[in-house]
Amino acid sequence: MVKTAYGLIEGIDRGNYTLYLGIPFAKAPVGELRWKAPQKPDHWDGVYQADSARFKEVQTEGSVPPWDKDFYDDPAFNPPCSEDCLYLHIWAPKDVEKAPVAMWIHGGAFMHGWGTEKEFDGAEYCKRGVILVSIEYRMGVFGFLAHPELTKEAGHSGNYGILDQVAALDWIRENISAFGGDPDNITVFGQSAGAMSTQTLISSPLTEGKISKAILQSGGSYGRGLHSDQTMKDQEQYGLAFQEILGCANIEEMRQVPADTLLKEQDTLLARLAKESKGFMLPLAPGIDGLVLTDGYYKLMDENKILQIPYMLGSTKDDIGVPAELEDKKQSMLYQGCIAFSQKLEEVGRKPAYVYWFNRDLPGDDQGAWHSSELWYTMGSMDRCWRPWTKEDYELKDRIMDYWTNFMKTGDPNGEGLPQWRLCSKEDPYVQELNV
Repeated sequence: MVKTAYGLIEGIDRGNYTLYLGIPFAKAPVGELRWKAPQKPDHWDGVYQADSARFKEVQTEGSVPPWDKDFYDDPAFNPPCSEDCLYLHIWAPKDVEKAPVAMWIHGGAFMHGWGTEKEFDGAEYCKRGVILVSIEYRMGVFGFLAHPELTKEAGHSGNYGILDQVAALDWIRENISAFGGDPDNITVFGQSAGAMSTQTLISSPLTEGKISKAILQSGGSYGRGLHSDQTMKDQEQYGLAFQEILGCANIEEMRQVPADTLLKEQDTLLARLAKESKGFMLPLAPGIDGLVLTDGYYKLMDENKILQIPYMLGSTKDDIGVPAELEDKKQSMLYQGCIAFSQKLEEVGRKPAYVYWFNRDLPGDDQGAWHSSELWYTMGSMDRCWRPWTKEDYELKDRIMDYWTNFMKTGDPNGEGLPQWRLCSKEDPYVQELNV
């Protein structure tokens, strides 16, 4: 039984740790709260049973290989969709005080994914004395729709999904000591859109003093990466286009449209924007709104305006943007963008980052080290997977999890019995290869 600022919570006893699923960190963003910044949750009487994930974010179901077979094949890890999705999940080791805390942000192109996917698990973190918190956040048109009326209403618009992440971070800081955690030692980490979210958070004035370290898996970069700097003017145009597609007179009418209709017409909007765009673009993604982001990602790094904390980041061999025919996979966009991120830190007078490259071809098929493949190792959840893991894979998992949790504890992944991991500087552009 844990006493939070909002009421008592009871979790699931898992032996050496307790699992708390589906804790509300904000009010349900429905009705009048659709397209508004998250509001603090209501207090409750009695004991809240944190024994199920409740809901995942509204999204299109289904996926494509290899993600479908690896991550989305088990209904037990697949809660129903709902706009009422602002929940978080905590894996807390027993009998700890001031334990390091890791806040996990899932990926999925800001349109898919959820915090309790099959591959996400905190048992191995608990074993190493770290509390894992996995969060949900609004996505797609629910989380990233800007519109002139919304801007007029609140002074900013879009970025609701990132404001959800900030609200989750604030909830953790307010309540995690009751679970044995240290509110002043929170590492934020994520993969793909979760890493892009992490780069958004460390670039935002809203998180000053709230994050102690950050890990960016296949989504952090400088100069070459997945980010695009989207202006509020552009994003408001997407919102006006969506209003036209819905046939609504104003935002008030748009707030009354059923969630499944919004999801269906989101595809219409994305098809229209894809036709008009040139190259890679995620239109429903963080934008420069003056509140969450005050400028472009790389300009903020040029001006030394990201959080002054330790960083670790990397990519996989067959990651997004790596052409299949490219012989030297190290020349890929994300690989180079991670090195550039670290060297930019050094250039502006900061400590460089720890950079990795995950290049273990997963056993069982010929997909290689695909985008997201490292998650089985960084979450230590390999036993939930169909793949014929080897003894060497389990050893690699232990090595990776030791690196990750050491970094979460101290800002340095190195530790006894681990191969030395050097910082990635201009003089020594070291990248730690993660392989069996």
